Amino acid sequence: MNLKLPTLSRRDFLAKSTIGAGLVLGAPAILRAKEAGAPADDIRVGFIGCGKQHEVLFNAMVNIQGIRYVAACDIMKARVGRTFSTIKSRFNYNINRYLDAAEMLEKEDLDAVFVSTPDFWHAPHTIMALEAGCDVYCEKMMSNTLEGARSMVAAMDRTGKLCQIGHQRRSNPRYRFTLEQLIQKEKICGQIVNINGQWNRALSSSQDIVSKPSILPNADILKQVGFGAGADHDLSLEELRHRFLNWRFYKDLSGGPISDLGAHQIDIFNWFLGVQPTSLMASGGRSYFRDREHFDNVMCVFDYDTPQGNVRAFYQVLTTTSSGGGYYESFMGTEGTINISEREAYTKIYKESGADSSKWDQLTRRGLLTKQAAGVAAGGADAIASYESAPPDEYALPGGLSKAPHQPHIENFLSAIRGQAKLTCDARHALESEAPIYWVNHAAETKETIHFTDEHLHA
Repeated sequence: MNLKLPTLSRRDFLAKSTIGAGLVLGAPAILRAKEAGAPADDIRVGFIGCGKQHEVLFNAMVNIQGIRYVAACDIMKARVGRTFSTIKSRFNYNINRYLDAAEMLEKEDLDAVFVSTPDFWHAPHTIMALEAGCDVYCEKMMSNTLEGARSMVAAMDRTGKLCQIGHQRRSNPRYRFTLEQLIQKEKICGQIVNINGQWNRALSSSQDIVSKPSILPNADILKQVGFGAGADHDLSLEELRHRFLNWRFYKDLSGGPISDLGAHQIDIFNWFLGVQPTSLMASGGRSYFRDREHFDNVMCVFDYDTPQGNVRAFYQVLTTTSSGGGYYESFMGTEGTINISEREAYTKIYKESGADSSKWDQLTRRGLLTKQAAGVAAGGADAIASYESAPPDEYALPGGLSKAPHQPHIENFLSAIRGQAKLTCDARHALESEAPIYWVNHAAETKETIHFTDEHLHA
């Protein structure tokens, strides 16, 4: 799919476009409702894509003031109907419902659009909304291809509109406090030399998605919106519907687990270090789900050159086990280690035995850290004393840093629309962080070490 879209006027773009909201161009708007009573300063919001990730975003938005929900679209009438009913029951007003994103953008007066369609539609839908004069919040990954991601940056620059990418940890109070106060200001890790990160997901959470055939789109619609892309034969309706429900398994529709799960955490590597990696090596396998196009487990190592020295970052994504502590990122330094996660229970801080205790005591007195119970001493009948290090003291972050994972990122986006803040993850910064991720599957397939150049990494 060529995602390098030409520059068109808003009306010409919408008139000539053959792409829709995961969505069929020319499908009628359904049950357009008359709006009344919305405050003039509310941000008028529309949704493109009303599936599971849309529900996650909407649940993070419902307690944010100053939003007027105006319209939603999806190729599944049942999904857009569910969004309509949810908003009606909670806010007691109607939104307009569409099966076609182009039609929604042509007819509605929107300030902002939230894009939560499959990855291969992120770039076309984002560009469509930016060209229509809307600020855009688009879920990560930016696209299923590096070219698609680059086209989004170009559209943001060309239109002058805001484009926030859904790397929501960038706005998370826990992550921002850890980076700004502990790592950058207090330097509690000392020199960061290694990073580990992982997302281990249970087999039970990695199965094929199924749904009632009666509510799924027909073959013509699914072919028209690209769910047959990359197939080497004429797909049956059953095969098309499997691709629609399980698009993350297919190379022409997504980047697989390394982008679906790993992108969130590799983004933190790049953000916290403040640089892009210099090289990458990776290994992957279809060890359990042998009939899927993407690897079901991937391990990779990035090398970074930072002002403090070289850093190696190891990352793994597993879809067949939940053991090993779930999902987190671990920044390991000469004086301390920070394990951080969206889940507070996985967030822990450890002081190296040789680090200056008075510094850590001072941070505790100032309320920047909370010391936990003493660790279990090394030793025992099977200890080899000359090889063991003393157990590190454990600390926790102060309270008050927890918030629903996506809410701060959406709040930042809305504040930026009002001119009250700067985006924490606009499309250009997101591309800088995502670009290395697009090369992981290639490195794993070819067994090559990739030495990054500007051609690999930049817009």
